[in-house]
Amino acid sequence: MVHPVLELITERLATGSVPGQRTDSRRLALAIEGGSSRGTYSSGMVLALDELGATPAFDAVYGSSAGALNGAWLLCGRSQTGVRTWWNPTVMRRIINPLHTLRGRAVIDLEYLVHQVYSVLEPMDFPAILANPVSFHPLATDADTGESTDLYPFIDDVDAIKTALAASSCMPVLAGPPIAMGGRRFVDAGVAEPLPFRTALAQGATDVLVLRTRREDEIPVPPPRVQDVVVPRFLRRQAPGTITAWREQYERDLEDERLLREDPRLVSVRPPAGSPDVGALERDPAVLRRAVELGLEAVYAALELLRKAS
Repeated sequence: MVHPVLELITERLATGSVPGQRTDSRRLALAIEGGSSRGTYSSGMVLALDELGATPAFDAVYGSSAGALNGAWLLCGRSQTGVRTWWNPTVMRRIINPLHTLRGRAVIDLEYLVHQVYSVLEPMDFPAILANPVSFHPLATDADTGESTDLYPFIDDVDAIKTALAASSCMPVLAGPPIAMGGRRFVDAGVAEPLPFRTALAQGATDVLVLRTRREDEIPVPPPRVQDVVVPRFLRRQAPGTITAWREQYERDLEDERLLREDPRLVSVRPPAGSPDVGALERDPAVLRRAVELGLEAVYAALELLRKAS
């Protein structure tokens, strides 16, 4: 049996449905998981949607961390450019470099990513994101309350998009202190909402396609002991409101998995079982390129299955 969310996507594609001219009363959201370098999987998935011309089928795009970056590439129509950045060894060595700590810098250089890679080396069309009728909702975690926060209300110009992308991706410890926006401070969306479908549903989505970066055969596991010691220590100093959200991650992950199985409003596309393990700080171009390819193939396979069933 074909999932109704996938049916809605193909129906809208077949009829040329676009935002503002819908013939149905449903609100379709795209929710994109992050995970730093694991975002290569959702990057390939986004590329597939772009190649299929599927962007207008959605009413809103929600992204967490690297998922927000990939959502931005989709909405500006340059997903092919976006995937290239993942396997560019020069770029990745500069964005993710443990040796940065020897010079008192964060391991992940978000300043370079947003203001050099996305602005100069591989330019993202930021004005196109602002103009797109499909609304863009990068999420982040409020450093003082621990709440998952939609940054959409703060985005009114190009600089705000750049700040929002950095805030959504500001991983504790690895990316430095919280990022200020709208009079508040934010850390990585993954602390409070790594799978951004809850906010989409709360804001009225009737259907959500969730692009996953964890394989079909991966199950949630508690954080490693060393991570569960180092990260809370950092959060107590820099983002004290997020401690509870961090501690509850494992239980929330289990609940997310249950909802994705049982809630008829949700359907997910995941990398197939046996896909490469991609760590958060992975920089191997071959591994990252393969993850992009598998993500792309996963979306094409999901929609091809629907076509054959119709």
